[in-house]
Amino acid sequence: MSSLQYLRFVAYALFAIGLINLRYQSGESNLALRTLIIVGTGVIIFVLSYLKVGRRLLIHPVGKVLTWLVAIAVIIFAIVN
Repeated sequence: MSSLQYLRFVAYALFAIGLINLRYQSGESNLALRTLIIVGTGVIIFVLSYLKVGRRLLIHPVGKVLTWLVAIAVIIFAIVN
């Protein structure tokens, strides 16, 4: 499996975590913004993995590392939040 497919799975996971966050923190303030950050990051990574420009970015070592760092930071944000 290529690293691009792993990033797609991470994008799916971010989308799911964001929706779970939306459901289980329904009474919290700023919930829409936090959910948008989590889900939005997943959607952006997912879309980039299918666009030609995005694939080139995600295959390049610097882009790959940056994307993984952002994804891990958002996952930690979702868990801590």
